[in-house]
Formats: sequence, structure tokens, C-alpha cells
Amino acid sequence: MMTDDMDLVREYARHNSEEAFATLVSRHINLVFSVALRHVRDVHLAEEVTQAAFIILARKAESLGPKTILPGWLCRTARYVSARALTMQQRRLIREQEAYMQSVLNQPESAAWTQIAPLLDAALAQLGEKDHDAIVLRFFQNKNLNEIGAALGASEDAAKKRVGRALEKLRKFFAKHGVVSTTGIIAGAVSANSIQAAPVALAESVTAVAAAKGAAAGVSTLTIVKGALKIMAWTQAKTAIVIGAGLLLAAGTATVTIAEIEKPSAPVPVGRTDNPSAYPWQAEGFPSDSIGGNYINGGVLEKAPPLVEIRPTIAAKNRSHEMLVGTPENWLKALGAGCTIQRMVQVACGFSMNETRTVVATPLPPDRYDYIDNLPQGAPQAFKDAIKKKFGVTGRIAPMETNVLLLRVKTPNAPGLRPSSPASTNQNWENIGANSIQYNTSASDFKNWVVYCERTLQIPVVDRTGLVGKYDVDLQWQWGDGESREDAFKQALPGQLGLELVPSRETIDMLVIERARN
Repeated sequence: MMTDDMDLVREYARHNSEEAFATLVSRHINLVFSVALRHVRDVHLAEEVTQAAFIILARKAESLGPKTILPGWLCRTARYVSARALTMQQRRLIREQEAYMQSVLNQPESAAWTQIAPLLDAALAQLGEKDHDAIVLRFFQNKNLNEIGAALGASEDAAKKRVGRALEKLRKFFAKHGVVSTTGIIAGAVSANSIQAAPVALAESVTAVAAAKGAAAGVSTLTIVKGALKIMAWTQAKTAIVIGAGLLLAAGTATVTIAEIEKPSAPVPVGRTDNPSAYPWQAEGFPSDSIGGNYINGGVLEKAPPLVEIRPTIAAKNRSHEMLVGTPENWLKALGAGCTIQRMVQVACGFSMNETRTVVATPLPPDRYDYIDNLPQGAPQAFKDAIKKKFGVTGRIAPMETNVLLLRVKTPNAPGLRPSSPASTNQNWENIGANSIQYNTSASDFKNWVVYCERTLQIPVVDRTGLVGKYDVDLQWQWGDGESREDAFKQALPGQLGLELVPSRETIDMLVIERARN
């Protein structure tokens, strides 16, 4: 009978059994190596990441609970270690991964796997722990549903449902990033391609170094281990923060600390701006209107002293507002209400595009905040620093290869798309019906229309029309049962606007939101 993973972990922790540890390594090294390889795209670095992950297992063996699902734990640990290794090595994750897998692994990949592979681990990172472990056990470890249920402390039927729900979450994540597929195709592609055989000699060297908790490891490996342990400590602290009300994580340069953020005791009452729990710039900047919503008062930017602050929101639920003095890419002052952390990072980085061009590489709390930044100079950088200090995250713009739609002219001089006359004034309106939408704009820069296409379709749209200047757009589309509004939108473009959308892969600028580096 095969010894349980956690029995081997306990055997190693209590008796320093190299035999027990060697069994764990041989059992799971392919899993860890495969996760590392997808991240770092380099065999030698993947080997170092694998070694570091098992060193962490050796060091944390005593603290792992009996209900730990080791494959899931190792999968997460490998991602943390890979992230640290990539930070140190300044490597790209997505741009070269497909070419690397083909040249080094020298095996054919399905079209689905080619698209899924660069996104897989980011998608897994968005799952809850049980969903994550269910996917790892089912498709990385080839466990049957009965075995998965036993590992998760659930019935076979419950395990089947959890795997199905987790696959659906993965499908939605991939669709949001331009990979349209089915759960069946995703399951088949991941099961067939996610695990690669580690080099034969790696298991022996990993066992020898990791079982001794890294005593003989190289400097770079130990540096990776140290950084990964910090990430893991932050993740554990974040879980405790979610459970404890009013706590947020603030990552320091050498330690992880938890700071309590004061929250208003109550939302701003309708028609009042004197909420005693609100800061002056909040109460004046986001007063309530007569129907219970909020509106933004940009005059506060002129009256408030120079400051940068981020506070828990007092805005009405599910309402967000922003005012930027200048352009989104080059602003001087900013005021925002009801904003997510992701949105604040987008503003701070001058990244006006929507979520289709944003990669969130670290979990973010769902809370919303109000902010003000009205420094006389250096406002964007000060806002970045404030976000980094309060939440421990930062953003960077990086070129990445991804799925896109190319917008091209199919039929020139179509009736719904025409250059604006000099006398036209800028107007925009959208009439949304039950199964139809009518969109009209006049005297608007053509690039604004491209942005509208992207937000409607939730996939990056790259302009290949060559059209510049101001245009009037008149488009109406409708859809029936079983048809999506996105497909109806695409089908309406050629006849009404003379435009077409062509699937492609391009390298475009993406905003990467990640854990701030030390």
C-alpha cells in the first residue's frame, strides 16, 4: 500500500528520514518541475526552482497540517518560487513560452494548449484553495473522483461538482483573456500537456540538497528560497486579514506587517456632506444627490491642501467616480470614489485601457476606496508610492504576446461611419434595450471608438484601419436567444460601418499588477 504523502512528511520531520523525503521527491518532482518550466521557460532555471521548492518543503515540514494536500501545496509553492526567480532573473513569462516549449520539449502541442499554457498558472492562482487542489489532483495527478473526494473530505459526487465548477471558472478566466474554449477542451489540454518529465538526474540532486534544508545550496538558490518564503508568508497573512474585519496587509522592505485601516462608521447620508467619519475632502468631494447616489465635486482639488490619501470609501454602494485634471496618460491631479485597488493602479500608471489589457499577478482584496492626489508636482509617482505602501502592490507596463482582434476596413465609405463635419459638437449616447443596443457618437476621435469596441468585446482590439481624426458613428445591433451580444456586435460592423474584426496574436502593451518588490 502506498504511504500517504503526509505520513512521509511527518516521518521526515520527526526523524530526518532521507528515504521518506526521497520518496516525496520522486512522487512529485514532475509536478513541481512542470509548473516551474511553464513559468520560467528555461530548463536550468526550472531545475533551480524545483530544488528551491523542495528545500521549502523540508524547512516547513514540521508546520504542515495533517489535512494538507501536498500536490496542491507544492503547486502553489512552485509558483511562488518561480515568481521570485523571474524577478531576480528579469525574465519574461509569456512572450517566448510557446516557442520555448516547442523547441526544448520537442513535441507537438494542440492549438488549445498553445493558447492555454501561458495563462494556466495565473488562472489557477485565481481559484480558491479547494478548487485549486481539485484541479491539480484531477488533471495534474490523474486522480479519479473518488480519490479526490477522499482527499478533500467530500463525497465522489461533491468532488465531481467541485471539479466542474473549477473548470468553469478556468474557462471564464481564459475567455476574459481572449481564449474561447469549452471546459471539455480545457480539461483535455491540461491533462495531456501540463506535466513534463523532469531531467533524470534532478531528483537525486534535489533530494540531497533539499533534505538537508538547503545547507549545500548555492547562493542564488537560497536567495530564491528566501524571497519565496516572504511571498508565502504574505499569502498566509492575507488569508487571516480577509477573516479579520478591517485589516489590510502592508508589505515592508524586509518584514510583513498588518496595519488596521480606519473605516467610516456609516455611509454618507442622502443629501448630507457632514458625515463626521468622513475626511473633509471625502465629504466635500463626494456628496450625495437627491436620489441616493453620489456625484463628484472636482472643486475640492482646488480647496484641499496638497496631499495624497487613500481611505475606505464613503461612496454609495457599487458607484464609482473619478476626475483627472489633464489626460488619463498624463494627469496632474486626481480625485476618485468607490475605486478598486486594480483601478487605482491603472490610474497611477496612466493606463487608460480596461481590464482586457491588465494582468493581475497577485490576489487583490475586493474592497473599494476613495483617493485624492493633488500635489503640485509628481502626483502620479506619489500615488504609486501610496498604493505600494498601503497595499504592497505596484504596476508596470510590459509588452506581451496575446490574443487580439484586428480592426480593419472592409468596405470604405459605409453609411454608419463618416468623418465629422467641422461644425459638429462632441456627443455620445447609448440606448440599451432587452436584446438590442444602439450606439451613436459625433465628433469623437476614432481611437475612442476602438476603445469602445474593446470594452464591448472584452478582448484587446488593435486598430489596423489607418483612420485618424474625428468621426461620427451610428451602429445598432440586436441578438436573439442563444446568441451573444458580442457576436451580434461583430456581425453588425461590416454592413453598417464597413469594418471587420479578425482574430490574431500580437505583442501589445499590458499593465501587470504584481506584488511590490523589495
